[in-house]
Formats: sequence, structure tokens, C-alpha cells
Amino acid sequence: MAPTAPGARARILDTATRLFYAEGVHTVGIDRIIAEAAVAKATFYHHFKSKDALVCAYLTEQYELQRTAFAALPGQGREKIEDVFARIAEVSEQPGFRGCPFLNAAAEFADPGHPVRAIVTEHRAWFESLMRRLLEEAGHRDPGGGARFLLLLRDAAAVSGALDPAGRTRETVDAALRRLLTA
Repeated sequence: MAPTAPGARARILDTATRLFYAEGVHTVGIDRIIAEAAVAKATFYHHFKSKDALVCAYLTEQYELQRTAFAALPGQGREKIEDVFARIAEVSEQPGFRGCPFLNAAAEFADPGHPVRAIVTEHRAWFESLMRRLLEEAGHRDPGGGARFLLLLRDAAAVSGALDPAGRTRETVDAALRRLLTA
């Protein structure tokens, strides 16, 4: 998804987003991003001090896009949880889906102290917190445990959507939600 700001920084970030998601962070070099974004090397380094800074900007933008998209969904409680997971399943079954950008980045950055992993951790904590709040609104008997389960289900949907036949992820997500939300 493209950022709203025009200009060289946006072109660099758009290009990096496309390439990082499609091919992986470590396989894409700065020179390729510079060439495909049609910017000078000095322009790149004016906006991003390093490749790690660009990866962090990419993940931060994805994080903000998800927060905005989920906040825009109607309802609360159970209804909103179902809508969030319907959206996750829908996205995970689209052509070109290559998994969750946060899980993909975490797999490429093994050091838990790396700034990229800090963004991944923050994103996961936000999602778990959102699910806990929605489960509380729904009157769930164990919102903390349920939120951890929903985080795991989100991760599983991201992997399943990239590997399983079309429709299977949605069916499995729906069945898991029914079990959790009626327990």
C-alpha cells in the first residue's frame, strides 16, 4: 500500500515495500531500490540513514495501515473480531500474498534486540491488546487467554493463506472463532 506523501521518500518507500514483501528484506539491496525508485544515492541516504532504517520505516508504515484499517471496521466486541479476521482471511487468500510482513521480517532478523524486531514486537502487542479489549467488550470469560489465542490464530492465518488452497484459511479461521467466541 502506498504512503500518501509524494516525492522521493515516498518512491523509495513504495519501491522497498513492493520488493521487501515480494522477495524478502535481505535479498533486496539498496542499489536496486535506488535504481527502481529512480533516485540518487544521496537522496536515498538523505531520507534513510541505512537499510535498517528503511526496513523500520516499511514496517512502521504497514503497522499504521493495519491500525487504520482495523479502526475503520464497524462494530465492537465479537462483531469487530469477526470483521478483523474476515479481513485477515480475505487478504491472506489474495494472489501474491506472501505472508505477514511482520512475521517475514522477524524470520529475517533473528536478534531480538534489533530495531526491526522491536517494531514486530510492538505490532504483536498492539494486536493482542486490541483483541483483549474486544473480547472484554464481548463479555468473554478469559479475555487475556483469548487474546493470545487470537494472536496465534492471526499468525496461523498468515502462514496458511500463503500455503493452503483458496478458501481453507477462511473456513479454518471461522471455525476457530466460533469455538473461541462461544466458549
